[in-house]
Amino acid sequence: QVQLVETGGGMVQAGGSLTLSCAASERTFNNYGVGWFRQVPGKEREFVAAVSQYIAAYYANSVKGRFTISRDNAKNTVYLRMNSLKPEDTAVYYCSSRYGRRSSWTDPNEYDYWGRGTQVTVSS
Repeated sequence: QVQLVETGGGMVQAGGSLTLSCAASERTFNNYGVGWFRQVPGKEREFVAAVSQYIAAYYANSVKGRFTISRDNAKNTVYLRMNSLKPEDTAVYYCSSRYGRRSSWTDPNEYDYWGRGTQVTVSS
């Protein structure tokens, strides 16, 4: 069982930046793919970004060019740097991970482990 803990959420004005962190309990975390998703009340969980065990990165069109996902395997941590934030980025952000090859990076059902989430609020 991999435990994931997200930190770094908060409130920021539009145009500002935040960096989210996802720390994992698994010492072989470098073998896991990791994704960030977000969710607002009443809506489905939405893919934001993912990074593979081979450091390939994937982004939703809505965040491409503004968000950057990275990982530090020595610290078992994945980061999501969010720049030029918009009010529509307001959501609870979740970190997720999975082991092994899967068919999709954007489908939340393809992930095995989830953190509890961290709130990001962007004011206009």
